Amino acid sequence: MIINPVALKEWDSTIKALSEGRQIILLRKGGIKEETRRFELKSDSFYLFPTYEHQRIDLVKEKDRHYVEQSLSGFEPNAPTVKLTAYAVVAADLEVRDLEELEKLSPYHMWTEELAAERLRWKAKEPLHVLLLRVYTLEEPSEIQVLPEYSGCRSWIELTPPPPVSREMKPVLSDEEFERLSNEIKSVI
Repeated sequence: MIINPVALKEWDSTIKALSEGRQIILLRKGGIKEETRRFELKSDSFYLFPTYEHQRIDLVKEKDRHYVEQSLSGFEPNAPTVKLTAYAVVAADLEVRDLEELEKLSPYHMWTEELAAERLRWKAKEPLHVLLLRVYTLEEPSEIQVLPEYSGCRSWIELTPPPPVSREMKPVLSDEEFERLSNEIKSVI
């Protein structure tokens, strides 16, 4: 597998859920400061860069609130470094355009139905991207400097310098379990 020196910014709590196999999807429309004003898949594989802004307990389902609590308990505002713990490979980039389709995905993610619907309605002319991710955990987290260019509401960042590529990675789910979940999700939308 070729390791790309790019990262997709995502809530730390969501990265924890992805890393435990709780979910294999992300719902994306793009950040406010996206160059194209919409989400684009800039790389088919990437590190998951943890963010802490905007994540709140009331935005996730009750059974998943421990992910947010765990995330916020370790949060240090203005920390000079961040730990990368996961890498993802995109298995599919599906598009959802209506609420009925989106509601069928509810069992497969941690977000409340209200938050998912809000993401669908934002930039209403644009589809909501449903990324099916094959997630790998890094055997040893890679601690990197937080650079000023990593800040802001954007989805993608170029990691400079790139994290060392000699890290061992372990798939979160077996091939069979990932394939079963992927097919199940594809069949509902």
